[in-house]
Amino acid sequence: MKTRSYTMSTRAHSVRATGERILKAALARFSTDYYDDVTLDAIAADAGVTVQTVMRRFGSKEGLARTLTESTVASVTAQRAEAPAGDVAGAIANLIEHYEQVGDLAMLLLRQEERVPPIAETTTIGKRVHLDWVTRVFAPWLDEMSNPGRELLHAQLTATCDVYTWYLLRRQAGLSRDRTQQALTELVKGVLP
Repeated sequence: MKTRSYTMSTRAHSVRATGERILKAALARFSTDYYDDVTLDAIAADAGVTVQTVMRRFGSKEGLARTLTESTVASVTAQRAEAPAGDVAGAIANLIEHYEQVGDLAMLLLRQEERVPPIAETTTIGKRVHLDWVTRVFAPWLDEMSNPGRELLHAQLTATCDVYTWYLLRRQAGLSRDRTQQALTELVKGVLP
């Protein structure tokens, strides 16, 4: 009986490891290529499995993209949750760390969201996480206000802290990470009452 239990455990571990390799290969492809250019053949080759294995596990490229979103949302949300509420410098440091890790991917996804449903689902979740982050991190200022002032401040903070703002400063203006962090910190402090 022990041999059977050991075999089942080894098999489960192997299945889990194969799924993780496929997701890692898919993330690498979706991080650099447009959705339409990513093929299951390429993902399978990168993961060292057959296309049939990918299909059996995830059903389709859309299913794979959705599973990838589900598997990364928790880690993204956890990282963003580390931002201290009421501490502008700490919150912006957290934000910069996040954008340095996934900002380019977020921009690639945003360029495709209007025509690729699984990507639209991903960006919708990302936008919700960002709105919730702004609400929590800047609660000490937002909670002191009533509408329409609160609504306006929330919108200003959301835009100032958005990945597009990071992209403009970091990629288009060519600022260093530290200068980007300084610029965002100063922008946020300029918006806060």
